[in-house]
Amino acid sequence: MGTWGTLGPALLSLAGVALGAGGSLFGQYLVSRTSVRQLEAQESAAHRAQLKDAVLKFVSIALQVEKAALTRSNGGSPADDPALGELLDGLWLAQAEIDLAARSEPLRGAAYRYAFRLAEAARGEIADVSVLRGPQVQFMDAAYGDMWSGQRRAEGEPATPQ
Repeated sequence: MGTWGTLGPALLSLAGVALGAGGSLFGQYLVSRTSVRQLEAQESAAHRAQLKDAVLKFVSIALQVEKAALTRSNGGSPADDPALGELLDGLWLAQAEIDLAARSEPLRGAAYRYAFRLAEAARGEIADVSVLRGPQVQFMDAAYGDMWSGQRRAEGEPATPQ
């Protein structure tokens, strides 16, 4: 019984050290997992902010180009607007910015198709500017999908008037 009296406390001490080390390692694992999640959330938020700025810039220029196209379809000509070339250059630069910031190919393609149709309309190659609604909706859906991947947009009527 004398050996248990000296060996028992040593084994209990060793078990305490093992439990403490295990608990410490488990705690470190939980902290690192939480840190990774926080980093992913921060990166996702930064991407959304960058992409949102690019999308808003693109939409702003797209509206200006659409107004120029509408003016053209109401009797004006592309030559009547000397700033049209600058607007189209700005549109393609904004599209390139989306191309660089986008994570998904659907957004890149939708931005290109929308810009291409806008440029056609502004140059007078499309008679009815209402054909822009389809590419516009596809672009906005793709932008939402890229910024909020995994989440579905609410079903219903598009926000843009027909």
